[in-house]
Amino acid sequence: MHICLLTNEYPKTGFSHGGIGSFVKTISQQLVKNNIKVTVIGINYTPNYEELIEDGVCVYRLKKSNIKGLIWYFNSNAIQSKIREIHKRDPIDIIETSESGLAFINKINKIKYIIRLHGGHHFFSEAENRKINFWKGFQEKRSFKKADAFIPVSNYVKIHTNKFLSFNNKPVELINSPINIDFFSPKNTVVKKHSIVFVGSVCEKKGVRQLIQSFPFVKKQFPEAILEIYGRDWFYPDGNSYTSKLIENELPKLGAIKKDVHFHGLVSYDKIPEKYAQAHVCVFPSHMETQGLVAPEAMAMKKVVVFTTKGPGPETISEYETGLLCNPFNPVDIAEKINWVFSNKEKAIEIENNARAFVVDKFSADAITKKNLEFYKKII
Repeated sequence: MHICLLTNEYPKTGFSHGGIGSFVKTISQQLVKNNIKVTVIGINYTPNYEELIEDGVCVYRLKKSNIKGLIWYFNSNAIQSKIREIHKRDPIDIIETSESGLAFINKINKIKYIIRLHGGHHFFSEAENRKINFWKGFQEKRSFKKADAFIPVSNYVKIHTNKFLSFNNKPVELINSPINIDFFSPKNTVVKKHSIVFVGSVCEKKGVRQLIQSFPFVKKQFPEAILEIYGRDWFYPDGNSYTSKLIENELPKLGAIKKDVHFHGLVSYDKIPEKYAQAHVCVFPSHMETQGLVAPEAMAMKKVVVFTTKGPGPETISEYETGLLCNPFNPVDIAEKINWVFSNKEKAIEIENNARAFVVDKFSADAITKKNLEFYKKII
């Protein structure tokens, strides 16, 4: 079997990537371990062409077009040409991409096309209460019509995407994104007592602002608490930094305790387990997620996680059994959940053990890979 994944986000040293990048890297490596040929095609981060084999995965990073107004056209043509070239010498069975990835791809007979729902434009427009952009909406609708099957990564993303986009009576299979439970495994690392760790993009929808606003309520009960924020910055259309806005607008409100809020910026993927391991509690008060990888990653490391009540949060955590859930728009509630973890040592240990067992059962890369292979074979 030959699987071709279309994405620009396959991780590249020196460049940041999001959840899709983590997913593609993990699933690609797992498929290769199962003797599946995997090819990844996307547009390069830099203005040049690259190809390499990494852990058995063939990665093609195509040169980006610079023709304003027609970048989408020439980039799509470049991807299409590379697909045909590869398919001619080594026939592809399945092409998989995200929501709008098939919009300008011409289908080839005998190849099956799958869309994996990581959260597209319609999904996040509803979540963020903003209007649908015509051009982006058009691409998703066009892409969905071409798909032969769909894989939502959570029931939540399935239901809320289907409000706007039809699955056209094609096969739909819910398969969570995998977690590398060996990479994210418990470590003998000294835990920083009363440390709160956030990992993820530093942006509004990840709830970082409300997390900072919750900090004074934590400090009242636990004066030695510290807040460690790791992740890439988000930038407004005018180029202004979201992190800078937080430092300018939110930190002054904290007064003297602002010295205990630390922005570390982007950390390399291989360093993330270490950051989880040092945490007393990991907190991810997202306004919206499709699945959210950081929560189960930290849970796999036997960490108590405070996740969100919104979106797929309840699919990931059973309250006070495998973790805690907070209202991400309520700083007081976020603080209360953090304080509960700090105050209930024995119960927290029980939750840590339950969390690891839950992730191993539901999100382990081996189990998820098996589900993907079964679905691929059914579609072929």
